[in-house]
Formats: sequence, C-alpha cells, structure tokens
Amino acid sequence: QVQLVESGGGSVQPGGSLRLSCAASGNTDRDYCMAWFRQVSGKEREGVATIYTGAPDGYYRSSVKDRFTISQDHATKSLYLQMNNLESEDTAVYYCAASTTRTLYQCFTASSLFDDVYNYWGRGTQVTVSS
Repeated sequence: QVQLVESGGGSVQPGGSLRLSCAASGNTDRDYCMAWFRQVSGKEREGVATIYTGAPDGYYRSSVKDRFTISQDHATKSLYLQMNNLESEDTAVYYCAASTTRTLYQCFTASSLFDDVYNYWGRGTQVTVSS
C-alpha cells in the first residue's frame, strides 16, 4: 500500500500561481501512474494531469495544458503540480492519486483522467482562486 498526503493549497488571485505537493510513503519502490485530480462540491472529480514513475513529462486535460506542470522527485518520493495563470474555474479541492494497474502507455492517455482506475488517494488540499 501507499499513503499520499497533499499540501500547498491556498487562496490566490486570478493570474497567480501555486505549487501543490504530494508526499508518498509506504510501498513506493515500484512503478505507479500518478495523477492530480480536482473536485468542486456537487460535481464529479476530474483528472487534471498524470505522470508515470520515472517519466520526464506528463499528460494533461486540455483546460490546464500550458498552465499546469506535473513533475516528480523520486529521491523525495514526491509529486508536484505547478499551477500558473490560475483562473476562478480552477477553484477546487485537489487530490493526489496513484494507480497500480495503469501501464506506462495507458498513463499517458485520456482514460487515465478517470478516477476509477486509481486505487490510492490523498485527502485533498483546497485551492481557491478569487479576486
């Protein structure tokens, strides 16, 4: 099993930036498809970005591509989401997730932006974008 803990959320004005972190512990000595999801109250959780263990680049939903960057640090067992040029529509609770069933190829497809393929989740961190 793996435990995930998010941090870095907060309040920011439109156009601002935040960097979310996800610290992993437990069985981290294996490959995972890692992802960031977000959820607005009353709406379904949606995938934001994915990355496979050791991969240099990620896969993004279209609305955040060119504004968000997913990255990882294997040494510190951490996952990151750099969010730039934030918009009010980015306001949500952001979750870190890990999948043991996604292959490298699958991790970089739109199918990995659905939450039913992930078996480990953090508790989330709130991001609020407002003027």
